[in-house]
Amino acid sequence: MIPDYQTLMLPVLRLAAEGETRVADVAGRIADDLGLTSDEREQMLPSGRQRVLHNRIHWAKFYMSKAGLIASPARGRFVATEKGRALLASKPEKIDVALLMQETAFREFYRNESSTAGTDTGIIEPVRAVAASTTPEEQIDAAYASLTGALRDELLERILENSPAFFEQLIVDLLVAMGYGGSHKNAAAQLGRSGDGGVDGIINEDRLGLDRIYVQAKRYAPANQVGRPDVNGFVGSLVGLGASKGVFVTTSTFSQPARDYVKHLAQRIILIDGRELADLMIEHQVGVRGYRTVEFKRLDEDFFNEE
Repeated sequence: MIPDYQTLMLPVLRLAAEGETRVADVAGRIADDLGLTSDEREQMLPSGRQRVLHNRIHWAKFYMSKAGLIASPARGRFVATEKGRALLASKPEKIDVALLMQETAFREFYRNESSTAGTDTGIIEPVRAVAASTTPEEQIDAAYASLTGALRDELLERILENSPAFFEQLIVDLLVAMGYGGSHKNAAAQLGRSGDGGVDGIINEDRLGLDRIYVQAKRYAPANQVGRPDVNGFVGSLVGLGASKGVFVTTSTFSQPARDYVKHLAQRIILIDGRELADLMIEHQVGVRGYRTVEFKRLDEDFFNEE
């Protein structure tokens, strides 16, 4: 298990006391010492932009630098300061935010002490509480995942409230947004032909119509699972039509036998359940729209490079 960023502070400082180092080098040493598995070493943040271990080491290093325990003598490198070495000499059992708060410089950073300068009491009120097990990026990702999960549930609820014709049009909009079916006009003309050999519609895979994808759509309530017989019927229709590609979309879920069944078919069958449908709608801006954009800045190291 990957330790939280506060737990990593002490081992990071110990390695920094050995000499200048980098996050990647420290990550390798710590991973070896902790016996982390290859999956844990490569585990990414939900954003997919950084490894979890590297991110937590970065924040451990950053917070300790604010307390004067670590310095950065060169781009991408860091080392323990004299204050950091002195702290290690005292053999602390752990280093965490509570310990760093003993440093005035860190309190000013962490609690925004400068905003209370000039008050009569001099009492510093913390403006935030950071969870011990998560870094700021992880907190942002967790909040994003929570909001996305709520949006996913809301999308499926609204789909079920509307008519089957609305569901068919939604699939048209989504497939066109994903680059299939050519134009909305062409896609709409081909989708919704119910009763055509058990297939709900046919979509061009590309604008030239060089290949076609057959579509089956089932607007089911969450408790009404799509089983293997339903998928088998769809596959039988594809065989009868001489088709090799199909997409089965449902607002509910597929049973495990249904998912296992399509793995070994000659035809290429893609199963899209309610969760995947909602995620695709969010990704391709179908039925959703942005209401708030927050841009985060990072230091531009190239700007400060005088070489």
